Amino acid sequence: MSFLRDLRIAVRSLARVPALWITVALTLALGIGANAAIFSVVRAVLLRPLANRDEARLLYLRQSAPGIKEENATFSVPEIDDLDKNLTTVSEMGSISAIPFTVVGLGTPREVPAGVVDGHYFEVMGLRPVLGRLLTPADDGPNAPGAIVLTYRFWRNSLKADPGVLGKNVRLESGDGARMATIVGVLEPSVPYPVETEIIGNVVTSPHHLSATMVTGRTHRMTEVFARLAPGATLDQARAELRTRYAGIIAAHPDVYKAEDHFRIDVTRMHDQINSRANTILWVLFAASALLFAIACSNVANLVLARTVRREPELAVRSALGASTAVLRRSLLAESLVLCGSGVVAALLLAWPMVQVIGRYAARFSVRAQEIQLDFSLVGFGIVLSLVAAIFLAYIPRLPAGNGSVASGLTSTRSTSSSSNRRLRLFAVLQITASFLLLTGAAVLVRTLYTLEQTRPPFDTSHVLAINLPVMNFGRSPAQVRDFYQEVRRRVAALPGVSDVATGFSVPWRDEQGLSINFTFAATGAARPHGIEDWRSKFRVISPNYFETLGVPLIQGRDFRDSDKEGAERVVIISQALAKELFPNGDALNRELHWTDPVIQFIGLSPEPRRIIGVVADIDDENIIPAPAMTIYQPTDQEGWYGRLLVRTQTDPYALVPAITRTIHEISAEEPVEHPATLEDIRAEALTSDKLNAIVFGGFAAVALLISVVGVAGVLAFSVSGRTREFGIRLALGAHPRHIMNDVLVQGLTIAGIGLAAGILFGAAGTRGVAVYVADVHMPGVLSFSVSAIIILIAALVASAIPAARAARVNAVEALRAE
Repeated sequence: MSFLRDLRIAVRSLARVPALWITVALTLALGIGANAAIFSVVRAVLLRPLANRDEARLLYLRQSAPGIKEENATFSVPEIDDLDKNLTTVSEMGSISAIPFTVVGLGTPREVPAGVVDGHYFEVMGLRPVLGRLLTPADDGPNAPGAIVLTYRFWRNSLKADPGVLGKNVRLESGDGARMATIVGVLEPSVPYPVETEIIGNVVTSPHHLSATMVTGRTHRMTEVFARLAPGATLDQARAELRTRYAGIIAAHPDVYKAEDHFRIDVTRMHDQINSRANTILWVLFAASALLFAIACSNVANLVLARTVRREPELAVRSALGASTAVLRRSLLAESLVLCGSGVVAALLLAWPMVQVIGRYAARFSVRAQEIQLDFSLVGFGIVLSLVAAIFLAYIPRLPAGNGSVASGLTSTRSTSSSSNRRLRLFAVLQITASFLLLTGAAVLVRTLYTLEQTRPPFDTSHVLAINLPVMNFGRSPAQVRDFYQEVRRRVAALPGVSDVATGFSVPWRDEQGLSINFTFAATGAARPHGIEDWRSKFRVISPNYFETLGVPLIQGRDFRDSDKEGAERVVIISQALAKELFPNGDALNRELHWTDPVIQFIGLSPEPRRIIGVVADIDDENIIPAPAMTIYQPTDQEGWYGRLLVRTQTDPYALVPAITRTIHEISAEEPVEHPATLEDIRAEALTSDKLNAIVFGGFAAVALLISVVGVAGVLAFSVSGRTREFGIRLALGAHPRHIMNDVLVQGLTIAGIGLAAGILFGAAGTRGVAVYVADVHMPGVLSFSVSAIIILIAALVASAIPAARAARVNAVEALRAE
């Protein structure tokens, strides 16, 4: 009951200083709220178990070839068959291939991300259905009926969780043909890794997966592999066994696994693999929030300590009247709990929306962050932090000795104030140090974002509209598919407001899978690079008028024509950077090149020679900051690769979307017309991750700086109040008020300078330490350090101005009477 009385007294006492109460509550709210929100996201993304059964035994296999810049290559069917033979450490393997399907029969036809799996996949993944059944080995083989499983998210969001979908027949369109399939089940909520999927079908749903090229092509890699540890086996044992098996495969096929390519295999736990991208960024964010919490606590400690120093006469009187140190400490703890309790309530109100913002940010790095659910871990973590802060604040002040007299307690105030002032300065230095670290990191990110924003692509983005038009094969021959896209180009080009129209296989910055395609080739008359057998370039398939639609000039030769079709002479256009690399003398036109990559036989590309008919300015359609583009372009009508429409307009591109959609549906009513967006908006979407980086870390830095400014101002205000008598004597002896003001300003700048020096040392040491474990971490440049230091010094000067002005206005007579 006595502690409850202390709490009531604390409330009454703090009610007499509402400014202090509100300031402390808001400061703690920022520190605790940010930490609670980030902890909630970290727990959901990094720490929460997966839905998969026995996830600790679930493994992810990957191969890489640094020699050809393949960091995470998929597997081919022959590779999987060779690996999965009489393994002792792995009980079972399952595989999935990413493939887009256009679904007809579930409302409006639409293209969805999908996966094709073998019959062991769901058992290996340890997943269960919420409706119907999943695919099993009985669904394998070319004669099995087509069967698909819906993901829970697709079933809930697109089909409104309709249980009547079971048994429904749908048509699945892909680039290689159409297949019918029956919906047999709905998958439980789970992480769609390694590819985002909405439906998952058996092998027979994809004509390409049944082809001989897929089944026998060792270099035709498009399948992800998962495995389950055998009972009693460890990850290290499985890794060793699979590496030994892989070494045997490499030795048996030296023509495929060339020594200079450095092929290798690795095995990780699926949980670790899923978190690999988010792990670093979220822990860095958590560290930033911990710094913010430390700044908030030290600032609140400043305020509480200053208040406690002013109450030292009162505490001395209570001590002289018999109050023990424990009683005094308990009263301080009660006051701290009231302050921190108010802070945690405000923090939780702030944390709810912060979780949503940080969750959207984390979704850029992990699929697990897409549907973060708020839980009581956020509340619990916030309460724990508030208790830590309350105990810290209660035990920071020094209490008078219990056996001291009132007089000695009162006369010790000045010496106690001096020691308290030193602690206040120490806290302020720590705040400046932490703020500088956050500001420097934010400056690096803002500078990166500025560079990206200011770097403009060498082609028009604001008046070029990109639209997805997936290939529909059902009831059409290849010639009819080609005629469809030609008719679309012709009729859309005739619409008012349209300048140019082109088709292709990919859209700049958006189609990651299509943009990543590259093959090796040889060119007649071009010197091969030292130590490399063949050249490697990006592969793009485009229609006539593509470059004019983008606004990219041809440097030499001619563009593709409608006559460049199947049966005509095979021709290509190459980028300027590639032309300079192959033919430095500028004689690239009419030279011949041919594809040498073994994978071309599996995707319908001919190894026949192709004549270079043109050289075009570089188009880096993958990176925001353009790099030299080593690209080879082939005509769509010779290769048959379609799926994207580009429209250059004279007016608002979005205003033309209804007319374009209506025109396409007049040609084919079932054709999906999806994701219309200007290249400018697609580019902005690609920049979202960098913008979020700058916003999130910049927000932390701004809040930390604000708290630090308040802290420095509080330290100097406390110092000024303690030196009132000194200032009065100096003014009485003839000191100019300007000198008094300068004295206080120098104090503030000295605190800032010490904090900056400590921040630079900690920042340099921390960056080098992180670089040991995280690749591509670089020291912030001189500009980032300089800008951050200037901001800190200006903030310190502003924070010092009010206490300095107050010191300069001290009345000498009143100051001498103060004590």
